[in-house]
Amino acid sequence: MVVNVKATPTLEASRAPSQAAVACEAPTQLFIDGEWVSAKGGRTFDVIDPSTAEAIATVCDGDIADAMAAVDAAEKAAAAWKATSPRRRADVLMKCFHLLLEQAEWLAQLITVENGKALPDARSEVAYAAEFFRWYAEEAVRAPGEFGSAPSGANQIIVSHEPIGIAVLVTPWNFPAAMATRKIAPALAAGCTCILKPAAETPLTALAIGELMRRAGIPAGVVNIVPTKKAGPVVSAMLHDKRVRKLSFTGSTGVGRILLREAADQVVSCSMELGGNAPFIVFDDADLEAAVAGAMVAKMRNGGEACTAANRFYVQKGIAADFTRRFAEEMAALNVGPGLAPDTQLGPLITDAAVTKAERLVDDAIAKGARLVTGGSRLSGEGFYYLPTVLADVSPDAEILSEEIFGPVAPVIVFDTEEEVVELANDTEYGLVSYVFSRDLKRALAVAGRLESGMVGINRGVVSDAAAPFGGMKQSGLGREGSHQGMLEYLETKYIAATW
Repeated sequence: MVVNVKATPTLEASRAPSQAAVACEAPTQLFIDGEWVSAKGGRTFDVIDPSTAEAIATVCDGDIADAMAAVDAAEKAAAAWKATSPRRRADVLMKCFHLLLEQAEWLAQLITVENGKALPDARSEVAYAAEFFRWYAEEAVRAPGEFGSAPSGANQIIVSHEPIGIAVLVTPWNFPAAMATRKIAPALAAGCTCILKPAAETPLTALAIGELMRRAGIPAGVVNIVPTKKAGPVVSAMLHDKRVRKLSFTGSTGVGRILLREAADQVVSCSMELGGNAPFIVFDDADLEAAVAGAMVAKMRNGGEACTAANRFYVQKGIAADFTRRFAEEMAALNVGPGLAPDTQLGPLITDAAVTKAERLVDDAIAKGARLVTGGSRLSGEGFYYLPTVLADVSPDAEILSEEIFGPVAPVIVFDTEEEVVELANDTEYGLVSYVFSRDLKRALAVAGRLESGMVGINRGVVSDAAAPFGGMKQSGLGREGSHQGMLEYLETKYIAATW
């Protein structure tokens, strides 16, 4: 059985005309020491709209000299920001929260035109991004401390936490607002100054957030933003500056390994949110309707371009055929088109290379015996579109089961026993998130406990929450973002032994 895809016949007919108008409202310079400045080398680069493959803005291209100017500004502001009361930091972060909500629709449109995601998805991201400002406004006044007596009675034990120092924050293109605020907010709440290096594919959203933070009263130099096409040399230069004491990176595991090696030279503290290969497990006793709905969220949030996206769908034999059919019908029904179009449910992928990767993985799976249920090709015409795709009977040696797909493609694998599926789910170097669907909560919790991942969704297709610790095991990263633990990543623990 092949399910026919419902796709926009001509993308030109449904494209909203306002991409350039939305983009032109965003800043395009570097944000250093509270000022908008051009790159010292005078270079620029274009930002591409994935729905058209056309340039929509030209952004200043920072280099090492600009990065060092940003570190200088962060150092100049560090002492005063560290001395700023937690309540004052909280007030400023709460103002950032309200300003993001006031500008939510514009920010969502901006995300859509430079990232490609459908506008409803972008609106959800803005709400999620704003929530980090609110959460850390509340956490800023709750930095922990301890006081007690040494067991020997010889002295008092005082434990305090202080800002770790200047932080370099490196964010990806898939959630350009949320990944920025998830790092900036806890850094500022802890009393750190920072330099944000946003992805070159989506710098406009980060720069827009920088402007809103300036309006909120963030002091000059506390937040600096340096877009660049030379990410490797620029980030390396900052990591080798002895004033930089923290790196927070979200991106691929391969790049994360490189940055860990770079950070080792100055023993810089690192938080790493890296790749994923999320298993989505559906047992025979699952609520089938809920499982399909959860699969759509887990797979198609951000069009599948998410580290938390379900990558491998393991469905127990008794319901595998029904699940695959219903899932494919839902995927095939999605409206594909430009993200700003009112009826679009799935926008383009970020680049042509992303489409090519999806094609390669699907072609490899089919060559190794997989059955194409729906989709399986790019859309002709301009822009970077790939149809929602479901594959069945996927071979264990298919590349799609070991690589992070980052696109709207879902491979389905049938399993028999709980032991079998746990082994299959854990057979990966990654361990970010897993999903389990079962009406038997005891079983679901037991399986969750055996899965080698930092997060597990039970009967849910989404786990992200500002109040929850986000992060993975194995090659999926180090440390946690969000929750109270996210602020601890930007604090040093100091122990004082005192006698009086």
